[in-house]
Amino acid sequence: MENLYPMLFEHNLLETVWGGCRLKPLKGLAADDCRIGESWEISAVEGRESVVSNGALAGKKLTTIVEEYGELVLGKKTVQMFGRKFPLLIKFIDAAADLSIQVHPDDKLAAERHGSLGKTEMWYVIDADKGAHLYSGFKSQIDKEEYAKRVEDGSICDVLNSCEVQRGDSFFIPAGRVHAICGGLLIAEIQENSDITYRIFDYNRPGLDGKPRQLHTELAKDAIDYTVYDNYRTEYECEKNQPAVLAENKYFTVNKLHINRVARRELSVYDSFVVYMCLKGSCRIEIPSSACCGKEFPDMGSLHLLEGHSCLVPAIYADVNILPDNPEGETELLEVYIDNKNINK
Repeated sequence: MENLYPMLFEHNLLETVWGGCRLKPLKGLAADDCRIGESWEISAVEGRESVVSNGALAGKKLTTIVEEYGELVLGKKTVQMFGRKFPLLIKFIDAAADLSIQVHPDDKLAAERHGSLGKTEMWYVIDADKGAHLYSGFKSQIDKEEYAKRVEDGSICDVLNSCEVQRGDSFFIPAGRVHAICGGLLIAEIQENSDITYRIFDYNRPGLDGKPRQLHTELAKDAIDYTVYDNYRTEYECEKNQPAVLAENKYFTVNKLHINRVARRELSVYDSFVVYMCLKGSCRIEIPSSACCGKEFPDMGSLHLLEGHSCLVPAIYADVNILPDNPEGETELLEVYIDNKNINK
């Protein structure tokens, strides 16, 4: 227990055919010509596991730490649900061009086909070019047969719901909802720990290797929710120094924090780890001395979180103080955890 503390992670950047040039500057790195589409902030996906960059655990993979410490990191109830596996995947996404039209299977279908979790996710728009948009769900009713025809003739986008977006917009994307992030958007994405994606349509463009990317048209057909909904955007109100709920479901709860003074966050009641993604400004995440059981944490009880970075707070230290570096300015964070207290309600 004394070896645990709020953790930062090494950079985990992914070049993509649609990627842009904003993620490196966001993270304080020198810009270059690479098309970096994704920063995997906190990941337990095999082959792309996060590696701790601070404190005594530096150099260790997140998967190793979770296996070793189990419920001290995840929370007892989280371990009961998911085993000793980190259940979420946390990303920043920079889309200079449109991502493919895609859908993710739900847990049942993903387990049957891939032995994996499905993928329910949410998006928060950090920045958006003027006129930028994304696709979420359908705007008109179609069935499986029309879906197949429209994919074949390239008209599938004609029946998708296109939403013009701006900074601060948020979208919940349950498994089964057809969607696509489009060009000009910088997004924070929280999702189940799954990398199962069915690519439906990719605008007939080549991948980084110059070859067409694989499509999963038939696999997607039975995974899609064809229901048309009235509104796909998350409606919320954000007041300074008050948490605003962006997403609340059995997989994750996501709050937006907009603070200019010390924020006391008491989340141990949820028996879950907590992730903080810093969207704007910078702050310190501090474990109160009362939570340290009388132990001294010279390097580990306080963590400096910079803009464009994320940290993981173990479940045993889920009650923290957040101190913005510049009270005269603005600090914006996303706060992510699993609400084990109300998960069955």
